[in-house]
Amino acid sequence: MDRRPTIIDVARKAGVSKSTVSLVLQNSPLVKDETRAEVRKVMAEIGYVYNRVAANMRSSNAGLIGLVINDLRNPFFTEFATSVQMTLSARGYATVLANTNEDPDLQAQVVAAMIEHGVTALMISPTYGNEAATFSAIGRAGIPTLQVLRKVVSDGQQFPFAAPDYEKGGLLAAEHLLSLGARQIAFVGGFEGRDVTQKRMKGYLSALKAAGVAPLVLPGRPTRAFGREVARTLARDYPQVGAVICFNDLVALGVLSGCAEIGRRLGPELKVVGFDDIEDCAQVWPSLTSVRCDIAGFGLRMADILLDWVEAGQAPPADTTTPVELIIRASTLPKATA
Repeated sequence: MDRRPTIIDVARKAGVSKSTVSLVLQNSPLVKDETRAEVRKVMAEIGYVYNRVAANMRSSNAGLIGLVINDLRNPFFTEFATSVQMTLSARGYATVLANTNEDPDLQAQVVAAMIEHGVTALMISPTYGNEAATFSAIGRAGIPTLQVLRKVVSDGQQFPFAAPDYEKGGLLAAEHLLSLGARQIAFVGGFEGRDVTQKRMKGYLSALKAAGVAPLVLPGRPTRAFGREVARTLARDYPQVGAVICFNDLVALGVLSGCAEIGRRLGPELKVVGFDDIEDCAQVWPSLTSVRCDIAGFGLRMADILLDWVEAGQAPPADTTTPVELIIRASTLPKATA
């Protein structure tokens, strides 16, 4: 090596995180004895020398976690971010939060800034596009990073991924509608080709195939505006469709509004299922049947997983899937609603 070895070099050669090496240097009791011995062995092999002055200068940022979210205007992501931040705070960590607004360039910018300011770890619900600009920089920095809710990088060893069981959610929604006698069921919303859309559709497609029912997919922006528009499209162009599964609750809430505008009754004429079960689902009228992801509980669990990685060097598995359930409300009940 033709330069002075760094803590990142030690972490890579020892097969542990940068944070684990830091804990070894601090003589932390959180590190297993065998891990500590391996790290110190690697330090000796590559000639790493601990710069205590530099470490002290960096210590003001110890316990700082970067949280990067693709769209905080969506209540689903807001609830998740709040849960993560509160859990981290309870364990003595500060959170640096950034909203990327689905902009990959902005995502790369805020992640680079977080790395420069010495975050201990990153949790990122990523946007799509130009993934290398963000994740290559993280890889070079050797910072423990957890992908959540969306998977944009396939390397689960370096960037583990965790999400609710989207496929099971789509299956539960479709089976519920089929059990109510629906025989023309559409899946509406979500961008084509994206992993999260495909996963939410997969259970729907498998349930319809098993029932011998032809699918109908109407992709679009995952917004209330699209849902409101698609309510008119369904009534005009697909009057035979008696039920819809929406990519998310925002689309579903838009469908409810659109049906109210055109006088289409929820229940007898159109049954609607959302996805995520944000708080509004139980508060609107008619209340919305939705796939519950327990996003607050998911956020708490992800914070704990990330801190186990940081504090004890326990890297999470490449893929983690958490359970979902279908919450049945008025929007799929047979009784007529206005």
